[in-house]
Amino acid sequence: MTKNTLLFVVKNLNLQKKVLAVLKKDFVETALITGASSGIGRGIAIAFASAGARVAINFPTDAQRRDAEQVLEEIKDEGGEGLLVKGDVTSETEVLDMVTIVLNQFGQIDALVNNAGVAKASLIQDTSVGDWESTIDVHLKGTFLCTKAVLTHMYSRNFGKIINTASQLAYKGAPAFSDYTAAKGGIIAFTRSLALEIGTRQINANCVAPGATMTPMLDDVPEDVLNDIRKQVPKGRLAEVDDIVGSYLFLASKQASHYQGQCLSPNGGDVFL
Repeated sequence: MTKNTLLFVVKNLNLQKKVLAVLKKDFVETALITGASSGIGRGIAIAFASAGARVAINFPTDAQRRDAEQVLEEIKDEGGEGLLVKGDVTSETEVLDMVTIVLNQFGQIDALVNNAGVAKASLIQDTSVGDWESTIDVHLKGTFLCTKAVLTHMYSRNFGKIINTASQLAYKGAPAFSDYTAAKGGIIAFTRSLALEIGTRQINANCVAPGATMTPMLDDVPEDVLNDIRKQVPKGRLAEVDDIVGSYLFLASKQASHYQGQCLSPNGGDVFL
């Protein structure tokens, strides 16, 4: 991914430079992104860094460390600044430690992107309680813990951007993904309640609900199933990560200062909100 990710459909080179200059001027200075070692989180981290933010790249375990290091390497190759922060978002202790590390390194957290997620296909009657709790914990508990950990800091500065990753499936449901869709629906409701609590403070809480996107999360999905999904999307294809990150860039900019409790859904027409 290059800086062109930030420029959406702008083709003229001179106009690209102007757009990038405006975005950097109006963009957050620092960001903590959970689940940033691959997929959409990786794309968000690289795009935010290209927009001028210092980016904290969260990953859950040492199994994802090499992927996270590659994200950091790409950011540095483009002249950006980043930080690796290992932490399981379902653990309050690890989340608090992660936030402390970022604050010590960056001095502030302007934006939090709650993006960590997991998905495993299973019909309701075949889903174990353990699998259900694991999915709910990563998505919903993780969003709660990370938000709670940065909120006091943001309140003290009267500034912040909280962007939570939901899914278009929260609106339409999906067979064999009841735990995932329930968690994503919960994130949307959580974001709305958070927005009401924030009130008049200069802090924004919003969601992005991506449609089906070509990321490692879909690696185990059979091709015939992917083809069926494509047929349901008016655009006729699954999203690439570059199709998704623009919504996050916008919500982390000053241009989105009047967006509160909203959900942007780049889904190719799969769901109309």
